[in-house]
Amino acid sequence: MAIRVLVVDDSSFFRRRVSEIINSESRLEVIDVATNGKDAVEKAKRLKPDVITMDVEMPVLDGISAVRQIMADNPTPILMFSSLTHDGAKATLDALDAGAMDFLPKKFEDIARNRDEAVSLLQQRVIEISRRKAFMRRRVSPLNTSRSDTSPTTGNRPQTTPSRPLRQPVRSNLSTGQAVSVAAKFKATGKKYQLTAIGTSTGGPVALQKVLTKLPANYPHPILLIQHMPGTFTAAFASRLNSLCKISVKEAENGDQLRPGVAYLAPGGLQMMLDGRPGAAKIRILDGGEKMNYKPCVDVTFGSAAKIYGDKVLSIVLTGMGADGREGARMLKSAGSTIWAQDEESCVVYGMPQAVAKAGISTESLPLERIAERVLIELGMA
Repeated sequence: MAIRVLVVDDSSFFRRRVSEIINSESRLEVIDVATNGKDAVEKAKRLKPDVITMDVEMPVLDGISAVRQIMADNPTPILMFSSLTHDGAKATLDALDAGAMDFLPKKFEDIARNRDEAVSLLQQRVIEISRRKAFMRRRVSPLNTSRSDTSPTTGNRPQTTPSRPLRQPVRSNLSTGQAVSVAAKFKATGKKYQLTAIGTSTGGPVALQKVLTKLPANYPHPILLIQHMPGTFTAAFASRLNSLCKISVKEAENGDQLRPGVAYLAPGGLQMMLDGRPGAAKIRILDGGEKMNYKPCVDVTFGSAAKIYGDKVLSIVLTGMGADGREGARMLKSAGSTIWAQDEESCVVYGMPQAVAKAGISTESLPLERIAERVLIELGMA
């Protein structure tokens, strides 16, 4: 059965364009269109689509408000379309906070290097996020963070309540092959670290917020963040995280000296590497390069960290499409560093974490809601 898609946009031209692209993929089918947020809420409730594509700015009811209502009444994977501007970045982050799963630029020429690649990317994103529908309906709507549930910056994020109690999920511990209950207590390995590095893509903004808001201000070493994101978005995203977190978060700049308790977000469209030595390392920001698929690229930053910090890196691969991070994580593992992966059940897209897990590179598979706890126990802070 084809994946059923509801296309929401106030522009008839864009509705038609998106519908044509989606319908050209045999696994996808546009079941209806909506011209504003109110129309979208009503049709989502009546038609129960598998995926919704949603514009941000619309009359009657805007896209962000529509996302909140849909996630409260009828949780559905939502892909946002937004402009690559500062205001567009803020609105998109608000939409992700409200429960949208992913976003793409509204100008298709900003998505990829050519039309065919852009069409394929849009189709693949819809297919990937559709796989989360059953999980969303079974559990809860958008992920919440401890500090942002009532934040005026992000707005309230409602949850739905399961109709019956859920059994305790079981996770796989990849280092031992044994099943481990989510309620199980973690134990520190005794390993010493000087750097934390986190790579992510689809679903990453919410996942990073979930993890970073739980870290204390006295976090003992620097944190590198690599999130696949357009260049116009990363400054706004870093600013948002900084307003929510106890640690400091900034968009990385060339020459930044790494400091404890500071997270450095790789700027979109560029690559982030390290120079120097442990305790005196600096950030290098380089041109993204035309041949690179990802800008920023997790492999590039992880590989650079391996060369500078050797076995002193605690690295985590979070939700994301593709396999970026696998080769960089392999370099970290060869140097003696630790690699963990987010588990399948809590990922928006189980691509990047699966890549390191299947390759035998990661040693633990962790639910998103417990990653920060695991980190603090590992560092002797909990």
